Amino acid sequence: MPLLELEHISHAYGRHAVVADLSCALAQGAIGCLLGPSGCGKTTVLRAIAGFEHIQGGDIRINGTTVSSPAVHVPPERRRIGMVFQDYALFPHLTVADNIAFGLEKSAATARRSRVAELLETVGLAGAGGKYPHELSGGQQQRVALARALAPKPDLLLLDEPFSNLDVDLRERLSLEVRDILKQSGITAILVTHDQHEAFAVADEIGIMHEGRIQQWDTPYNLYHRPANRFVADFVGQGVFLQGDVLNAREVEIALGRLSGLIPTDCGAGCAACGKACRVAVLLRPDDIVHDDDAATQAEVVAKAFRGAEFLYTLKLPSGERVLSLVPSHHNHAIGEKIGIRLDVDHVVVFRNA
Repeated sequence: MPLLELEHISHAYGRHAVVADLSCALAQGAIGCLLGPSGCGKTTVLRAIAGFEHIQGGDIRINGTTVSSPAVHVPPERRRIGMVFQDYALFPHLTVADNIAFGLEKSAATARRSRVAELLETVGLAGAGGKYPHELSGGQQQRVALARALAPKPDLLLLDEPFSNLDVDLRERLSLEVRDILKQSGITAILVTHDQHEAFAVADEIGIMHEGRIQQWDTPYNLYHRPANRFVADFVGQGVFLQGDVLNAREVEIALGRLSGLIPTDCGAGCAACGKACRVAVLLRPDDIVHDDDAATQAEVVAKAFRGAEFLYTLKLPSGERVLSLVPSHHNHAIGEKIGIRLDVDHVVVFRNA
């Protein structure tokens, strides 16, 4: 039985629907993520799980018990949920240790001190219990906020854009550390973010949200290589769409040659199965285009972005279409130069033309 289940939930503010018929489930010990652009409804879903919003349709269950429905609303304090906020929400007049112990007021003093010491060690702040929040860096304050949320041993932890106030390098490092802490603690958690790098670093499963609905709930690998629709394909990672002609159920031809793989029937009314020459959109990622000096196909460099170990080149094909390619940075080509390229596609992703 999943620890968390959302079944066909919906919510609106007045006439404006922000969540529509949304369903997903999360197993015990798993880390999930709601990922999407601003305004897609992800924070509203998190607030509904926490009990801060009364949903207007569907059911939210924790450990098999309904905590939210149109007829049931269990108060937030009775849901055994911990929450980590974007702005840390630490008490400035309390020490780090007292902040962490805040939710343990019903525990004996000895048990409280033991739990605080354990969590300070877990989040890498042993010895900092006597400090005040203003004496800590942003990353350290976020660790304190995480420790405070974990202190009462909640059934579920919710993280609302927890790294957005941090610089890029610290955000990436802390996201990996938080995943390790959650896995070490065996906690079930849901992260809300608009940053796919954070989502991929932290989560086991990710729900891509758009206009109040989950477009695809899947592993990071499948979201990148097997997107369910054009929105997911556009939102996750980088890529371009080239026009293609379906040759049969396992082949499609694009300007760079033929691709072999299972061509989804989504390209048209069963055309991949019947072999009609339907026009489709074929997704190519930057890692699908390999720089090869010996390749017959030449493409013109029209833009380049230096990324340290790699360049991200935008290349114009003889057909006039453009593709992206990641190339080791010792291949430093000038704008306007032509370079050899070839296909190296493991996952053929095809969609019906819009």
